[in-house]
Amino acid sequence: MGPEWGAIEGGRNSLKDLISIADLSEDEVRGILDRAAELKAMHKRGVLHQPLRSKTLGMFFEKPSLRTRVTFEVGMSHLGGHAILLTPEHIAIGVRETVADVARNLERWVDLVVARTFSHQLVVDLAKYASIPVINGLTDLLHPCQILADIFTLVERFKDVNGVKVAYLGDGNNVANSWINGAVKTGIDLTLAVPDGYEPHASVLAAARAYGKPGGRKIRVLHDPHEAVADADVIYTDVWASMGQEAEREERIKIFRPYQVNRDLVSKAKPRALIMHCLPAHRGEEITDEVLDGPNSIVFDEAENRLHVQKAVMEILAAGAIGRGSR
Repeated sequence: MGPEWGAIEGGRNSLKDLISIADLSEDEVRGILDRAAELKAMHKRGVLHQPLRSKTLGMFFEKPSLRTRVTFEVGMSHLGGHAILLTPEHIAIGVRETVADVARNLERWVDLVVARTFSHQLVVDLAKYASIPVINGLTDLLHPCQILADIFTLVERFKDVNGVKVAYLGDGNNVANSWINGAVKTGIDLTLAVPDGYEPHASVLAAARAYGKPGGRKIRVLHDPHEAVADADVIYTDVWASMGQEAEREERIKIFRPYQVNRDLVSKAKPRALIMHCLPAHRGEEITDEVLDGPNSIVFDEAENRLHVQKAVMEILAAGAIGRGSR
């Protein structure tokens, strides 16, 4: 039996691409999370579900990847399709060919594209010029698939995430930006503690605050990590130096040291506060071993759920492409 798209606008998928959670309606976010739950349950029961038979996913990756590559490739296989890795050495977008020409070639051969790039504009342009769905697998600005998987992981724990208090500690990077977008679409109460000068992207924060509804959708940016975790249900962190920032690593370690998620900081939150990290973790820097491997850590649940959420995204977007007859 095919998927039910009741949670998606109009009774079927209305999306073409997934570039940012900010582009999704609240119903579309719920639709992705609901479908992820169904697909995960089917997978656990060993149900064969292959709606994307004969479909191909093109994976353009400029950055190294463990979770994104494996979960998209395995997910496409679970759905009955095939994935092909496209590397900068072979594709050279913007060098050998324009983004528009690459997009117009790819749409003739593959059915979906996931792009993991430095430049956010590159993903935006791929989606602009390609008639097939384009998924943001990570850019320097946003990481929507990660945060959808994180929110799905919290849904599994809390059922209703509206009002759940999440404290994000560290750099105002792509993960933080997507957390802001995800929080306002799901009612999560988000507090970010970052060093001065390392705040989330100003336009992302402004748009989220403009979207927020009276009496809810709280987004706070602080500099005190202990204040941020006070009464938190969830403590979340990420690496202090992202890919492309290696030259800043030593300086960042000094600046971010007070934001380390350790036993002392965790003690300031609720007694059973959950610990999250998008991985890879630099153990002993942004988080200690005893916290990452502790009983309240759901870090590897998040990693597992990348698979199920991305399967939902691919299934929903592919269904929309079939409905549009774009191929």
